[in-house]
Amino acid sequence: MCPRGPIILLDGSAYFTDSRQAVLYKVTNGRHAELPESFTTLALTGDFVLTPGVNNLNGIAATPDGRALIAVQSNTGLLFRIDPRTGATRRIDTGGRTFVNGDGLWLAGRTLYVVQNRDNTVVALELDRAGTTGRVRAQRSDPRFDVPTTIAQFGHRLYLPNARFTTPPAADTAYTAVSIAAF
Repeated sequence: MCPRGPIILLDGSAYFTDSRQAVLYKVTNGRHAELPESFTTLALTGDFVLTPGVNNLNGIAATPDGRALIAVQSNTGLLFRIDPRTGATRRIDTGGRTFVNGDGLWLAGRTLYVVQNRDNTVVALELDRAGTTGRVRAQRSDPRFDVPTTIAQFGHRLYLPNARFTTPPAADTAYTAVSIAAF
């Protein structure tokens, strides 16, 4: 297994996206919380269509009701609701809005934050409880963003690390995380 994406915990299992295959990887603790020795590959079916050779599924989060998963397809900007038992995907109705370069996802209540890495933007969507529809509530950029790739929240602040994909790495290249107010 070589997951190429982030991780989310749901119902005692960890789920990983793979940006090059139409699958999720699932790791579940044993009966007495011992570390697992294997994983399950969950094939994705339904609305999601893999595009060969480019980044596909990337960020992952739970739905507000905790019954399903949400992932963003970076190259198309589409959001998908994924059934964690079957792998069935359904496109989330966002009123025609897409999130190309979508990367990190963060769910806070019913607000889903979508990081659009190369666009240096974070978008806040208000989701319904099931995560089947969402409407853009606001979006933010910050001059300190330099290709943020993921997101986390602490208190009333969001933290976004800069990947600096447009900067050739060197021994003295500085990497930072940017803090902005949750919105």
